[in-house]
Amino acid sequence: MTRIFWAGDSTVQTNDITTYPQTGIGQVLSLYLTEDIQVYNHAKNGRSTKSFMDEGRLAKIDESIGEGDFLFVQFGHNDEKDHDPTRYTIPGSTFDDNLRIFINVARKHGAYPVLITPLERRCFEDDGVLGEGAHGPYVEAIKNVAAEEEVPLIDLYTKSRKIMNEAGASKTVEWFMNIEPNTYASCPEGKKDNTHLKYAGAVTFAGLIAEGLNELGGIYAQLLLDPNKKPEGLEDGDKA
Repeated sequence: MTRIFWAGDSTVQTNDITTYPQTGIGQVLSLYLTEDIQVYNHAKNGRSTKSFMDEGRLAKIDESIGEGDFLFVQFGHNDEKDHDPTRYTIPGSTFDDNLRIFINVARKHGAYPVLITPLERRCFEDDGVLGEGAHGPYVEAIKNVAAEEEVPLIDLYTKSRKIMNEAGASKTVEWFMNIEPNTYASCPEGKKDNTHLKYAGAVTFAGLIAEGLNELGGIYAQLLLDPNKKPEGLEDGDKA
């Protein structure tokens, strides 16, 4: 059985009833995967590359990951919090160094690292277009590290901005928690939570991860279900 280990933050984490209806991308990715793929989601709310390692979460992955497995690494939201020294990292410096540590953990076990840029926040301007978020320098750092280390990259940041701009402000509100009071710094000018996802959003953005895996091709595309395959037991003309 092939395994995907996922390191990340609240946009990825698996939630329970205490955070309902919040849903993470890693929680629903299996909808797009073949049945022999198992996801081990180590992502946790509020973590950066630094705090994830400091809390021993990468060490747990290091103990379990093996040859032929995959390590998805998706950070940025909390690395950029310069008011918090327990989480803050610097793009082009400590952030990049940390990403290389994650990469090396996968490679030393014969596993395949995949870097994923952070999901964009739902912060629309008055003209109905997404504003410029805070992720930019971290997105560029991830791309640079991916190129330097020859690691596959899924640019969720760019993909999510595109799909949100196409869907518009009214549609995308269905994808995010969008509740008050917002205890997270989602948008500088806003009070609602435009960072954390509901089920529909998690499924939508997990679809972008699947799209990215398909674009990578090879062993990455082989993780995915064939969307044209009929459900088992159904004949032509049958309804599910």
